[in-house]
Amino acid sequence: MTETATTMDVRRAGAAASVIDIKGDITAASEDVLMDAYRSAAEGVRVVILSFADLEYMNSGGIGLLVTLLVRAKRNRHRLLAFGLTEHYREIFELTRLDEAIAIHDTEADALAAAGA
Repeated sequence: MTETATTMDVRRAGAAASVIDIKGDITAASEDVLMDAYRSAAEGVRVVILSFADLEYMNSGGIGLLVTLLVRAKRNRHRLLAFGLTEHYREIFELTRLDEAIAIHDTEADALAAAGA
């Protein structure tokens, strides 16, 4: 079985926020790349926005990583926002109650506006 490579590109969105563009799959194997992207994105901002627009697949290990990321972000007093989730993954966020801790927006512009960027 071939595993899809996960890449996460970090970009600054004004002075207030950074965006992590998630491409590929989020599974337990994505831990290092996700945490490295978060460390890079969190420098000098209070809001980190997760772009799921190019997400191909996420399993329960990936949901667990998002919970770990959320704990780390809260400890560092960062807000997490998200956009680009398909209806399927929005439902998973609702079922796991992640949507109560990570604000979900329809578009990047909506997330940036909520971040004050």
